[in-house]
Amino acid sequence: MSKRLQELAKTQWRIADSALRHADADDERRACYVVMRELRPHLDSEDAFIERIGRAADESYRILAAWEGGQVMALAGYRFQENLVYGKFLYVDDLVSAEHARGKRWGERLLKALEAVAAQAGCARLVLDTGMANALAQRFYFRQGLLTGAMRFGKAIGGAA
Repeated sequence: MSKRLQELAKTQWRIADSALRHADADDERRACYVVMRELRPHLDSEDAFIERIGRAADESYRILAAWEGGQVMALAGYRFQENLVYGKFLYVDDLVSAEHARGKRWGERLLKALEAVAAQAGCARLVLDTGMANALAQRFYFRQGLLTGAMRFGKAIGGAA
């Protein structure tokens, strides 16, 4: 990863929504585990989750979380990337609300905050992927002004899922 993208990952962005803040400390990241597991059930232990986030942080990954009463209600994991298709962009790896907090506009608020972060960072786009069968998420993204621009193909290598 370029030094410029590494610096972007460490920047303290202006987030207008006071309920949203980055989970950069270990205890804040641990507080995100239960909500992240709703989206990524294969993350079978909190310690493995923390280790994986640590490795991803080396690639500019951060978690922006929605907090209410000291609890994580929703979160968005994101990173900065650059390629020949988009130039510099913000990629949303994860976006999930706790089941009990769904319908309370946390996802919308997180996406708006990430759009602001992307603009502050000088990114050309905000990009995310969702499963082809995830019609609810697709409808949500369309309502948020995100449009489909590609179809991603993939293949497991060496027995990896």
